Amino acid sequence: MVKAVAKGNPVSTANRGLKGVIAADSAVCLVDGQKGKLIYRGYSIHELAEQSSFEEVCYLLLRGDLPSAAELTAFSRELAHNRRLSPAVLAFLKGLPRDVVPMSALRSAVSVAGLADPQAEDQSPEAQQQVALRLIGTMSTLVAAIHRLREGLEPLEPKPELGHSANFMYLLNGRVPSADEARAMDLILILHAEHGFNASTFAARVISATLSDWYSVIAGAIGALKGPLHGGANTEVIRALMEIGEVAHVTGYVESVRARKGKFMGFGHAVYEVEDPRARHLKELSRRLGIEKGDPKWYDISIELEGQVKEAIQKNCNVDFYSASLQHYMGIPGELFTCIFAASRIAGWCAHVLEQWQDNKIIRPSSNYTGPAERNYVTLKNR
Repeated sequence: MVKAVAKGNPVSTANRGLKGVIAADSAVCLVDGQKGKLIYRGYSIHELAEQSSFEEVCYLLLRGDLPSAAELTAFSRELAHNRRLSPAVLAFLKGLPRDVVPMSALRSAVSVAGLADPQAEDQSPEAQQQVALRLIGTMSTLVAAIHRLREGLEPLEPKPELGHSANFMYLLNGRVPSADEARAMDLILILHAEHGFNASTFAARVISATLSDWYSVIAGAIGALKGPLHGGANTEVIRALMEIGEVAHVTGYVESVRARKGKFMGFGHAVYEVEDPRARHLKELSRRLGIEKGDPKWYDISIELEGQVKEAIQKNCNVDFYSASLQHYMGIPGELFTCIFAASRIAGWCAHVLEQWQDNKIIRPSSNYTGPAERNYVTLKNR
């Protein structure tokens, strides 16, 4: 633990990665790594995953309580109203090269969206709420537009009559999804919506604590999520599954990774010492969609890989593991997985930023200086 010190004095020890350091109080989310619990504002992730919708979870995270039927209807309508992209953002996306990294495109598109939003610099509570809804509503539309343009296709107009997750699937694939496909997207969005002071959320709180604007905050959060040690793990999982190719090849793959002292992506977690409570829900939907698509092979490989890796390294799979095969069955390419993550985590980011602004103090930790002792300046001619 970082030791308390007098103002202006160097700290005597440093906590690498700030592990175990309590940075702030928060009422948004509880992550209990020892008991394997994830709780959004008092509600277990298991109950939310089984009974809720992404719109309902967004309302809970932003407003603090579950909505009534009337409140949910009004909130869902407002989210749907905020799905369309501005002409400036569409023009920007169409000017990008087709091989652009999707997360880079998303980060930059959010910045452009801020330039087109007349409320971007408005710090009033009313504007803060409006921009939060705008960001949540448009993030999935942005992701889908980036995907379609990369595929040489025109972005689609949102369908206001569809729920958020079904509309997201429609914008991605150009067809109204099946019930299981829409439910799969809903589940992915719910399970990834919030997870305490993870790297991208903490980045969002640090930026918002300076009283910067919404779009700078979210662009910074996307930049943090982009890293393979945070949001990119499920992309590595699908690459592993494709490399394996057949259930019969799992053993050889596991042996080769262990021989080169490689890392099994999708296993273990920085917080959870037991099973990641989100993983089980994605596992079942991956099985169902694999059957629906007539291609259970990727689920079967995942099952075999999970068993062998757990036995080999004594680590449970995390939420990234089964989200890989599930999104593959949903027709989502691996390079888009982290963007899907962002379209979900935008709800948690917004909840934390609003909480930060309610009782703001700039975040300014100390560092442990390890450079040379104070020394005299030597003029250039004498060096």
